[in-house]
Amino acid sequence: MPVIRTAEGRSTETPNAVMTTLASPTLGGTGQSLWRVDMRPGAQGPLHVFDTEQIWSVVGGAATVELDGETFGVGPGDTVVMPPAVQRQITADPLAGFAAVVTAAGNARAGLPDGTDRGVPPWIA
Repeated sequence: MPVIRTAEGRSTETPNAVMTTLASPTLGGTGQSLWRVDMRPGAQGPLHVFDTEQIWSVVGGAATVELDGETFGVGPGDTVVMPPAVQRQITADPLAGFAAVVTAAGNARAGLPDGTDRGVPPWIA
């Protein structure tokens, strides 16, 4: 299906954010996933890794992004390329929160720094 209507998207809420799937292998795509991340002010995602590259484009608010021990501040219009197998953690601005549109392979697997495989998250599948 070439057009995925807003009503067909799905949202997944975690303790840190709401991920809204815009396209994925189970939602009209074949190999790529596209989703929106909305983090509440001050929320912090877990320290984790992915086995494939992710590209994050900031559409609102601001955040601190930690990639492999290096820290970057990002805001609207900035794009972050997150290499595979690199530890990452995102902390939303305490006042503005954070929103981004993200793309990655539709089979991207998440993991913990200790090597624990967390599988393909539902917003990517």
